[in-house]
Amino acid sequence: MGMTAGLTGALGLTGTTTGCGGDSGSGEVVLKLVVTEFADLVGGAGVEQFWNSVATDFRELNPDIRIDVSAIPYRSTYDEVVRMIRDGNAPDIAQLYMFADFARDGALYDANDLLTIPVLSDFPSSIAAAGEVRRVQYGMPFVAYLQTFFWNKTLFERAGLDPEQPPRTWDELRDAADRLRAAGVPYPYGLALGHDDANGEALMWMLAGGGGLTDPSGSYVIESPANIWTFTWLRDQLVVPGLTGTTPPGEITREGLYGAFAAGEVGMLTGDPFLMGHADQSGVSYGVAAMPGRGGESLSGMGDASGLLGFKQRGNQEHIATFLNHLFTEHRYISDFAERYRLLPVSTPAAQTMSDSDTPENERLQPFLEELPGATFLPAGKASWTAVSGLLSAAIGDTVRPDGDVEAILARLQGDAEAADRDA
Repeated sequence: MGMTAGLTGALGLTGTTTGCGGDSGSGEVVLKLVVTEFADLVGGAGVEQFWNSVATDFRELNPDIRIDVSAIPYRSTYDEVVRMIRDGNAPDIAQLYMFADFARDGALYDANDLLTIPVLSDFPSSIAAAGEVRRVQYGMPFVAYLQTFFWNKTLFERAGLDPEQPPRTWDELRDAADRLRAAGVPYPYGLALGHDDANGEALMWMLAGGGGLTDPSGSYVIESPANIWTFTWLRDQLVVPGLTGTTPPGEITREGLYGAFAAGEVGMLTGDPFLMGHADQSGVSYGVAAMPGRGGESLSGMGDASGLLGFKQRGNQEHIATFLNHLFTEHRYISDFAERYRLLPVSTPAAQTMSDSDTPENERLQPFLEELPGATFLPAGKASWTAVSGLLSAAIGDTVRPDGDVEAILARLQGDAEAADRDA
């Protein structure tokens, strides 16, 4: 993460292909598939097992193509793909959350080069746009997650709060946090602004305050009046009064906070379906609702889509297309994957398959599924986002320090983001 130099210069990419690099010499083509491993976050079998089963099904229909699956831990996937490209050993397909650098430097096939029109039409426009760079779609969304508001019903009851009634405004959230603190809850509201986790939390609060990271034209608006108001409120109304616990939010990671929620130490926080796994394993009674906003529920949750990308380096466009069209046409793969790992399918038929299922797991994911089309996604399609996300995650926690100068910090981030945008 945090690469600021273009991949063309750093990796020697030219945007040209190198022939059928996947030919194994035995008449078959080997496609290298890199996927993100996150089973440790949600429990269950590793994702490599799932993808190997897909590869086996595909091989029965296409005996001349073999899929070689590699699963890489989610915090390392991007850097590992960069290394593979630099070494001349790029994957043919990779599952990544960040991709704009690759698209900018001509390393990727665009989605129209790989998917048929019927398959492309299955992606809701708002989610397909999350895979675009300069209005060209490269990322083919596979699954997504939505971050929303969770509360611990048991702790609410202990604090004398209605366990079935979550706060809908910031004033109500602050009052609930005050009651939770009085009841001895260590983290009345869990504010995860630690490095690597800060972007999602920050965007959730920006949206709830009427702001955001970018405007409709895609320009950064980090120092907007709405964002200044939001982080000033967080500092003065939650952090300074001690309603976020004794650990500075800039030192709290989402992973650690999820563990604390599962241990019954957090009253409220923002979370995604991954959090459900932690809470379920610990028997925590919790509720899920829209994020409280300044004057009512937030109009948009924060989403992030995991897209599949087709890389040019090995020159296997036709075979990549064959595999991806198989994958996206067999909707059961996407719905099964989403159900297994508490994620959300993004293609319309796969989402319908999940909605039609009456399993308890799918029923609990239904609120996330319904809100996903209206979600606001992190700006992963901006070529500057790799750099900006690193700057933001490293500094945004400072805004809520008791002595934090919100306006100065956001102004500095705005200037750095604009500079990164010019250089991208």
